[in-house]
Amino acid sequence: MTEEAGELGALLLDEGLIDDDSLQQAAIDAEKKGKSLGRYMVDSKIISETDLVTALAHSIGFEFVDISGVTVDPAAAALFPEALSRRYGAIPFAFENDKLLVALADPGNVLAIDDIRAVTGHDLDVRVGLKVDILEALRAQGGLDDSVSDFVSGDDLIESEDLAAAEEASEDAPVVKLVNMLITKAQADRASDIHIEPNEKDLRIRYRIDGVLHEVMRTPRNIHPAVVSRLKIMADIDIAERRRPQDGRISVRMNSGTIDLRVSSLPTIYGEKIVMRILDNSTAMLALTDLGFEADTLEKYESAYSKPYGTILVT
Repeated sequence: MTEEAGELGALLLDEGLIDDDSLQQAAIDAEKKGKSLGRYMVDSKIISETDLVTALAHSIGFEFVDISGVTVDPAAAALFPEALSRRYGAIPFAFENDKLLVALADPGNVLAIDDIRAVTGHDLDVRVGLKVDILEALRAQGGLDDSVSDFVSGDDLIESEDLAAAEEASEDAPVVKLVNMLITKAQADRASDIHIEPNEKDLRIRYRIDGVLHEVMRTPRNIHPAVVSRLKIMADIDIAERRRPQDGRISVRMNSGTIDLRVSSLPTIYGEKIVMRILDNSTAMLALTDLGFEADTLEKYESAYSKPYGTILVT
């Protein structure tokens, strides 16, 4: 067993990830196949790549983060350019105790850490993550940005609240793509609501995930009329009415099935705000027997709601 393999083996034994007999056999088999010990054990499913990276992270004083199970804060990710994030295999994903949390595939890359600190202007708390998960998180964050870039690079941006122009632009491919991406990403992120909020100088889009609003992106304000018009047309509500609240409904067919969106528009001093509540039909309709009632409680409940009068109060 080489010195490097011996150090890794000792680390895996200390972490309780493998026993001595399995380690010795893995070392022999890895040498026969011309692979490093770590790569052989992962490929042979003796240990998982997550366990291997976690052990290596602990050995050099870093904490491991499973970035695939973390909701990335868009405000954190936006602090570092995507091109550099991909080059370094890194993504800022949250703020904690006045520090920027960063998942990094190679925590030994001092240049990457220095660049992230210099560009973001924050003190860093570096965690180790799997590169494949980091790149997937970057892809998910970049989807909306690409859609907006396509839209903003077009020649059809609406500089005013001209109704005819906004309605015409709402049928163009870039705005259709952007709206579809907003809904698709929200459903993938398990969001319950989508908020589209115009401000004085920009348009803010937020998702409500687990009860908390997360800013997904900020875009140029001049895309707002076309986006709002597109959503109002889809929801079958009056696009000419901008002075009073309106409600509508959108049904969208996704790969996972059909989802409904309850759409509400609300006038503000900067234009109409849109809030969409996502109603997933695959989970919204449940039988009473699936709600966890005790048998005697269910019997009482069924007796109560079958009566011709009275009130059932759910609190």
